[in-house]
Formats: sequence, structure tokens, C-alpha cells
Amino acid sequence: MLLHQELTRRQAFSLGLRAVLPMHLGVAPFGLIYGVVAVQSGIPALAAVLMSSVVFAGSSQFLIAQMVGTSAPMLIALGAVILVNLRHALYSASVAPALVHLPNRWKALLAYLLTDEAYAAAIPSLLATPRPPNAHWVLFGSGIGLWSGWQLATLAGVLIGAQLPSGLDLEFALPLTFIAIVVPMINSRARLIAAAVAGMAALVLAGLPFKTGLLLAAITGLIAGAMASKGKAA
Repeated sequence: MLLHQELTRRQAFSLGLRAVLPMHLGVAPFGLIYGVVAVQSGIPALAAVLMSSVVFAGSSQFLIAQMVGTSAPMLIALGAVILVNLRHALYSASVAPALVHLPNRWKALLAYLLTDEAYAAAIPSLLATPRPPNAHWVLFGSGIGLWSGWQLATLAGVLIGAQLPSGLDLEFALPLTFIAIVVPMINSRARLIAAAVAGMAALVLAGLPFKTGLLLAAITGLIAGAMASKGKAA
């Protein structure tokens, strides 16, 4: 990889695009399932497709589909989505030193395109020493590559979901998908504790109305994980 050389814009963009391509093996099925579940949850097909363009956050979109399917209040859904996306604040803090010199239009675009996969694909270039002057084009390439694949996958899922019987129960797909997303991320004691506590809390609080138990379980898991991290540091 041309990390310590001067990359042209085209080379940097291509580098980011190539780095994210293998990730579509995991992203495409999630997008497909989201499209199907969103339509089956009662979200209009056009809104489900537009959500992939406007929100562009798989875990949040799955959560919104689940909340809509259970008629949860908007404030509860919004709070849950904010909690799920808190990790993006950490991503932003990590890449900020490499992007601080860019004009605001670039920062806004890259903030929109910043996802788990795009971050993983671009961070080696953004943190390289010395940093290539066009390193932000690597993030742009990985973000555009992921965005394009996500739109196609969700569109396919929406088209499939629209053809399925409306009474078909696909709720099982949501927890299975979240398990597939979360399990690979449990790579430390603190994250294991956070996941375990959140899971147990979700079971205990499952009877609360409007799925508020999910929101409280997420908060409980975050607190437990933070306490575990501080305890290890001490």
C-alpha cells in the first residue's frame, strides 16, 4: 500500500475503494435484510430506500425498523439511535487531526460517509507517518464505495420485501443480524461485560411499554462497560 508516498487524488481514492470492497461480503447481506425487514415493519418502500441515503447507518436503520414495527414513540426511537451511534464520535475524534486542515465542505462530506467499515479501511492512511497529503481521499473512496454498495443492497431488499406476504413474520432476522454485528466487536473484557449486562437488562426489562426496556438496557450496558474500563485502568 502506498502509505508513505505522495498519492495522487486518483490513487488515494482508488486505494480507499479497493480497501472497502471485501467488506461488501458482510455489508450486502445486512443491507438486503434491512430492506426486507423495513418494508415488512410497515415502512413505505420509498422511505426505506431514502433512509439508506439520509441516515446511512445500518445498525440505526435496523433499530428504527424494529421501533416502527412495535409502534414505539419517536422520542424513544431517537434516543436509542443516538446511543447506537455514539461510537461515531470516537471515530470522528480519531480522524480529526488528519482532517483539520480541510474546508468545511470536505469535513461535512467525510462526516456523512464515516462508517465502521470506511473508518477501518481508511485509518491506516490517515494515521500514517508521514501522512500522504491526499489521505482524506482514501476515506472519501472507502466511504463512496461502501455507500454505493449499501444503496444497492437495501434497494434489492426493499424490492424483495414488497413482494413478500404482508403477514410474514421476519422479526427473527433483526436479533440475528445484530448478533452478527456485535459478536465480532466483543474483543475486550469491558465490551464483554457491557454486552452481557445489556443483554440481561434487556431480558429483565422486556415487559416495559414502547420498547423502553431496550433503551434502558443500552444505557445500563454502556455504564457497565465504562466502569469495567476504568477499573482495568486503575
